[in-house]
Amino acid sequence: MDFALPEALVAERDRFRRFLTGSAFAPALAARRAEGFLDRRFFTDLGDAGAYGFALEGGRLVHRGVLRETLLFEEFARVAAGAAIAALAHADLGLTALWRFGSPALLERYGPEAAAGRAILCLANTEAHAGSDAAAIRLAAEPDGGGFRLSGAKAYVTNGALADLAVVTAVTDPAAPRRQRISMFLVELNTPGIRRLPLTKAAWSPSDLTRLEFDGVPVPANHLLGQRGRGLAQVLRVFTASRVPIAALAVGTAQGAFDLALAHGGRRRAFGRPLLEFQAKAFEAADLHARLEAARWMVWRAAWEADRGSEPRAAAATAKYLAVDAARRVTQWAADLFGAASLLRNHPIHPFPLDAWAASLGEGTQDVQKWVIFREALARRGD
Repeated sequence: MDFALPEALVAERDRFRRFLTGSAFAPALAARRAEGFLDRRFFTDLGDAGAYGFALEGGRLVHRGVLRETLLFEEFARVAAGAAIAALAHADLGLTALWRFGSPALLERYGPEAAAGRAILCLANTEAHAGSDAAAIRLAAEPDGGGFRLSGAKAYVTNGALADLAVVTAVTDPAAPRRQRISMFLVELNTPGIRRLPLTKAAWSPSDLTRLEFDGVPVPANHLLGQRGRGLAQVLRVFTASRVPIAALAVGTAQGAFDLALAHGGRRRAFGRPLLEFQAKAFEAADLHARLEAARWMVWRAAWEADRGSEPRAAAATAKYLAVDAARRVTQWAADLFGAASLLRNHPIHPFPLDAWAASLGEGTQDVQKWVIFREALARRGD
């Protein structure tokens, strides 16, 4: 087995690192973080940098590889996890759902603009009473002539404030069995009857979190994504795939905090010595470094499986579980190392523990990951 990263991917990762830290993007990102919101230019700049993982080849939308994407998102999260999640929601939730389940006509109409970041996407699945239990959604899609009308609300939609298009799950067949009640639609968010309510949050700034309300919103029949009644299975496939880049985002969050803590611990002196010269702190750092490396390798393993054409349910859940666990531990330790300074909102370490906490909620909580891991382990007992 060859554990070396391909040179082409390393070169792309390094170019993206320079884009994040040494170009006009860096000061603009700092300003957006200070202001607390993103603008449309943010998404087009990332599209120009090839951050979304899709390219147009012969007029078709082609995915450029999961491992490539994990490397870029780890780099992004090291410096700005709250901005990285907006790019991830666009590419790995909205655009991925369109790419996997959209008709050729929808892909031709919306794909090129979305891949360039000129059309912004989001995915609206979670409702106030339906989080981990995705099948419990209630937003209704009632037949109306040749299409449907959507009524209800979606909670906690990343990019909901800015997005042009939303991938929306809705109940089309309320009397059907639980796994056959739901369908998936592509909805233009400038359609009359849609109300956007931005929510105030403390983590993953400056991305937005928005409630979307639908009041009899018309959706053409040809905006159905995939098959009617298969929306639950489809959205779960999207979540399985997006667990890999969000795990990479958690690893990047941990690495960014770890780097800040090591630099600080080498400078700050207590009782006549730098903090990291005390064995207790050195051993804590060693333990956390080992956990972080193990999580990173598991993320790469899940990406490798996905790039080989399989659906890495067990690997993706394991990667996210380990990455979030490492991020929580590392960011807490790093904040403790900075002491009271970490409580200041404008301090560089301040957002990292909050961003690690947020990473544990996206694409399934830690308990959801453990349940997936357990079921996959049982299924493999006969291997």
